[in-house]
Amino acid sequence: MSFWEYLGTRYQQLLVDAYQHASAVFQCMVVATVLGVLIGVLTYRTEWAGNLAITTTASILTVPSLALLGLLVPVVGLGVAPTVVALTLYGLLPVVRNAVVGLRGVDPALVEAAKGMGMSRFAQLLRVELPLAWPPILTGVRVSTQMLMGIAAIAAFASGPGLGNQIFRGISSLGSANALNEVLSGTLGIVVLALLFDSGYVLIGRLTISRGIRG
Repeated sequence: MSFWEYLGTRYQQLLVDAYQHASAVFQCMVVATVLGVLIGVLTYRTEWAGNLAITTTASILTVPSLALLGLLVPVVGLGVAPTVVALTLYGLLPVVRNAVVGLRGVDPALVEAAKGMGMSRFAQLLRVELPLAWPPILTGVRVSTQMLMGIAAIAAFASGPGLGNQIFRGISSLGSANALNEVLSGTLGIVVLALLFDSGYVLIGRLTISRGIRG
């Protein structure tokens, strides 16, 4: 069976796996973005705290994904739960790092001007600092998403959802008629999803970042 014939007979299952893959990455990135920005906001003003936040989240990436999933399975079980926890943890570093760097890079004169206008500390953060730090934060989100697209495939090891099931199924049946087709369809599906997500982030950037900041 050729690759195109395989796609024609299995497209429904591939679409389901692609949807589950995209959904898992999207939801985990939402959580990782919220947590990452919050950590950045809480730590960027203090040098040691910001560096500690970056170092801690960076250390998570040194743990192999298979090992992390293996450690999570006895705690949260198989399926979606270990996938969500692992992807969220892996997605933190680029967001935290870029949030800290972006917030530290805001011109102090602009913050002082906002303070002089009578803005509260929270208003300064919400209306001045975060909007100016948004471009690097969005870049961090884009990097995290591309990274999680690949890592999410490993979640099939813990019976997680997504296109990784196609890849693992093909690898486990190497030598069979459709083994290569299964691996190839899962891999290409992840690549296509990554490109679609990145295009979405480009659009979000154009809609949310003013020309003055982009320029």
